[in-house]
Amino acid sequence: MQQIPQQQNEQQTQPNQPTTAVYWFRNDFRLADNPALSFACQQSLQHGSRLALVVCLPEDQQTHWGFARIGPHRKVYLADTVRALAAQCELLGNKLLLIAGDPSTALPDLMHKLGASTLYCEDIAAPEEIDQIAVLRQQAVLVNGFQISPLILTKWQSSLIEPTALPFEMTELPLVFTTFRNLLEKAACRPQPPLPRVSQLPACPEQATAIECIDLHSWAGIATADTRSAFPYQQPVARGGEVAALAHLQSYFRSDLPRHYKETRNGLIGFDYSTKFSPWLASGAISARQIYQQLTAHETEHGQNDSTYWIWFELLWRDYFRFLHLRFGRKLYWAHGLKTAEQPTPQRSATPPRKIPHQPEYFRRWCQGNTGQPLIDAGMLELKATGYLSNRMRQIVASYLVNDLQCDWRAGAAWFEAQLIDYDVYSNQGNWLYLAGFGTDPRSNRRFNLEKQIQSYDPEHAYQKLWRRELGA
Repeated sequence: MQQIPQQQNEQQTQPNQPTTAVYWFRNDFRLADNPALSFACQQSLQHGSRLALVVCLPEDQQTHWGFARIGPHRKVYLADTVRALAAQCELLGNKLLLIAGDPSTALPDLMHKLGASTLYCEDIAAPEEIDQIAVLRQQAVLVNGFQISPLILTKWQSSLIEPTALPFEMTELPLVFTTFRNLLEKAACRPQPPLPRVSQLPACPEQATAIECIDLHSWAGIATADTRSAFPYQQPVARGGEVAALAHLQSYFRSDLPRHYKETRNGLIGFDYSTKFSPWLASGAISARQIYQQLTAHETEHGQNDSTYWIWFELLWRDYFRFLHLRFGRKLYWAHGLKTAEQPTPQRSATPPRKIPHQPEYFRRWCQGNTGQPLIDAGMLELKATGYLSNRMRQIVASYLVNDLQCDWRAGAAWFEAQLIDYDVYSNQGNWLYLAGFGTDPRSNRRFNLEKQIQSYDPEHAYQKLWRRELGA
């Protein structure tokens, strides 16, 4: 993990000519509590530099499993988030540049056109994202007639607790979440306050006017809205971006919902059974520290209870999956996870290096919601129709794929990556490893009893009936 050093890029420039840097938004589409962006702005303003703001959208890819890597709902939600960020940047006098392609080639090309030699971005500790930075550091860009190696400055900023604030070294990260949580609470680990919103953006480089930006509508395409969605992202209450995220954050903690979260969190229908922070957290429209700040303010006014504690508990789970990546890295992407010494899969979409049991036809029917198990099919139809699925249903359908259908867990992880509007590489990988028995959990079999799950969470079959049109009833 690399922290942004307190230094400036040394480059040869012509006298009195302003230098140019680039800020690359990765999974941090916000202006508030964005340490990497704040640092980039500070440095650029201090030295009179121009700052280009850029989003590099992925090009269409096919996974090894035979489907598009980014599905329609995820694309539309991401485009909505980017539009919201562009509007915020424009209000502060800067233009968000929208390009597409592999960042390791698209960004150096952009930097060449802008004459930029420094790039700032957040640090993401997943293999593909690490490789992107490694390749960028090996590129050369042309600045004022000189071929130079760009300065790439990254900042870890997606966890609630800073890794340096943990009461142990990362190499000693506990292999059981409960031990991790107990150690943090015993040491009274708490996050730093969130940073204020960036109030001034440096000027955009003049060359940016010549950059041809992609059309978001054409890139994203269309996804049909479904009124049954538990996260109706095409409605104002759930739109992408920082403004909608902060509005929901304020609304949630002004309500009585946090007082009952532990009792409602396993719900399957509706908007209010859970916090619904995950889509905004995954895109970085809000930060975990902003949520924690509002949580503690709510507890100060109304008192703590088991439900408000459970929100903290789940934020710690989110951190734990991030820290597992810092400790184990690529091992989390091996076919048998931490239970083997085999070679890793180089990319999440690449051909796996070693096969494990998989039934392609069963997997296809699982994706389409056509397994013949009404609860499973309801969940998979909801996911495909809306890009969202409750946490409880995610666990149920994942367990069914791995344990009942005997399919490769990596195929399921890839399908979730394609479909979920709140896809988060750390949590997705960690949860699938956990359910498949290849993570840190000592239990090797986490098979869910389907009848028991129905009795506990859908005893009146309300959830299954909600999707009866698709189920043929």
